[in-house]
Amino acid sequence: MRKNTILKSLGLAGMLVCTASAVAQDKDAVVSAIVQEANTNSYLKNYAFELVDMIGPRLVGSPQMQQAHDWVVKTYTELGAVARNEVYGEWRSWDRGTSQATMTFPRVKSLEGTQLAFSPATKSKGVEAEVVAMPVFNSATDFQAWLKTVKGKIVLIGMNPISGRSDANWKESASDQGYDKHQRLKNEQQKKWDLSMSYTGYTRRTLPLALEDAGALAVMDSYWTELPGLTRIFDAKSKRIPVFNIALEDYGTLYRMAERGVKPRVLLEGNSKELGTAKTYNSIAEIKGKEKPNEYVVLSAHLDSWDGGTGATDNATGVITMMEAVRILQKVYPNNKRTILVGNWGSEEQGLNGSSAFVEDHPEIAKNIQVVWNQDNGTGRIVRIAGSGFEKSYEYIGRWLQYLPEEFRKEIQTTFPGMPGTGGSDHSSFVQRGIPAFGLSSTSWDYGKLTWHTNRDTYDKIVFDDVRQNAIIVAILTYLACEEPELVSRDRIVLPIDKNGKQMEWPTNLKSTRISGN
Repeated sequence: MRKNTILKSLGLAGMLVCTASAVAQDKDAVVSAIVQEANTNSYLKNYAFELVDMIGPRLVGSPQMQQAHDWVVKTYTELGAVARNEVYGEWRSWDRGTSQATMTFPRVKSLEGTQLAFSPATKSKGVEAEVVAMPVFNSATDFQAWLKTVKGKIVLIGMNPISGRSDANWKESASDQGYDKHQRLKNEQQKKWDLSMSYTGYTRRTLPLALEDAGALAVMDSYWTELPGLTRIFDAKSKRIPVFNIALEDYGTLYRMAERGVKPRVLLEGNSKELGTAKTYNSIAEIKGKEKPNEYVVLSAHLDSWDGGTGATDNATGVITMMEAVRILQKVYPNNKRTILVGNWGSEEQGLNGSSAFVEDHPEIAKNIQVVWNQDNGTGRIVRIAGSGFEKSYEYIGRWLQYLPEEFRKEIQTTFPGMPGTGGSDHSSFVQRGIPAFGLSSTSWDYGKLTWHTNRDTYDKIVFDDVRQNAIIVAILTYLACEEPELVSRDRIVLPIDKNGKQMEWPTNLKSTRISGN
């Protein structure tokens, strides 16, 4: 090679190195600005107050859910996004109102509890009757015989645990022998109860249908989480009789009385209202890309919740994480190359319906999605990211993660390429259509027992330092996904052979339900 050619080559190489260095410095500057804005000017508590305390629980189809949709659109519009509520179906509209459970015999006591979502209301003066406890059955014949005895009664259908203390409490304070004995008795009780339930042919959620046909006046359950005072609140399947969930501490009292022949009586008052049907929405916000407006980075979090608490960690924390990330990016990254699209989905709790409907209804967007970031497992900081079965996900996510502050990055465990999800949360709706979508999984904060679908999923359980860290992570990853020169690979792994020796196939089980009950 001639000398001048060598010099030109060295000069070009130097220019490329300088250019790459400048790009890296530019990215570092934006990342630093994101961190600075999040730490000095957080809006998270403002967003949480409005969504969790002021609007409260967001049951699909309820007036509160409509308020939440409208608030999301208003807030994103104020942030400079183009926002809309997009109809994808209709749902049974039900308003909780007030509910009260009172033991009237053998003494008067207010009971801690509430109607389940979609439960039929009681008559104006409530329903009062003797309470009976469902026994353990030894056969289907036993169950059918017992059904003939429930007419005119309020029926307890849940198992009454042998202890209202948590396993952790037993482990800490019992002797080794006492703990082992408790575990053995607990497991034996659960095994007998599960066998008994199998003889009924129903689950705890469908059993009230058989009881109302048999003439029962109401049903009471206690879906205990194994922590004091906590119960899970789902929905009632009954058509005519009310279903109440009662805290274990009061439920156990009634159960023991009924078992001993005391014949306790309870007055149930449920003032819920059936409001016909209501349109169901996804709340969508878009900040158009300045260079590639028809390519998208999607921020995903479901807006709906169950309504035993106020839906704070499932999933208001996800909603406000994405909102704060957008607020930050609008300030420090005004010239986003790709369109940033936020999806606050409806009816996730009934089967990922809103997100599935969005993908079905928008093939023009789906084909040009860069990545989807989804957050939906509590208030904890992000510590796990899996590749969702996309073969080359490590190449880009691994590279982007290097820009996170070191104290964040060192906590995050990655699994690549991972496996595609069959459900769980809204990123699965995208993954199943071959779109790179990733759940941003968090530290527990005892999410499974303390707040997931419980009566204690409330504002006071939010850990704002962790949520702020999540907003920083989402903002940085979104910025980098917008800046990526090309759309990332959608190549999928070849799935392994299952335990039966069959070749596993990419899941396609998710389809949106657009009408309640269908």
